[in-house]
Amino acid sequence: MEWLRISTSTELVRVATDEIVYVRADGNYSDLVLTNGKSRKMTFQLHFFDEVFQQLQNNMFVRVGRSLIVNKRYIQVINLTEQILIFSGQQIKGDIKPVNVSRDALKQLKELLENEKGVDNG
Repeated sequence: MEWLRISTSTELVRVATDEIVYVRADGNYSDLVLTNGKSRKMTFQLHFFDEVFQQLQNNMFVRVGRSLIVNKRYIQVINLTEQILIFSGQQIKGDIKPVNVSRDALKQLKELLENEKGVDNG
C-alpha cells in the first residue's frame, strides 16, 4: 500500500492511495473523496494530484476530463447515456454518489478500460 503525503503550511495529511475513490476539481481547490464516504477539501489544484499519482509505483488513477481523477479500482459502471460514473468495491464503506462526467470524457475512459490487458481483480 502506498501513502499520499500532502503538506501545507498548517497541516500534514496522510492518506492511503487505496482509500481514494476520486479527486474532483473545485476552482483552486480539490475535493478528495475517500472509501468511507467522507470528502476532504484540499488547497491544491487537480494538476498537483495528477503529478503525484504519476509517481506511484502502482498507479491506479486516471484523469477523466478536466476536473476529475478516478481510482480505476472502484469504477463499477460507465454510463454514457446518463453521463455518470458509478463506484463500488469491497473497501467502500460509505455512500459514494454517482459522478456526472461529460460524454466525451466517459467515452475515452470506457475505451481505455476496454483496451487494458489482463484480468480485472479489483
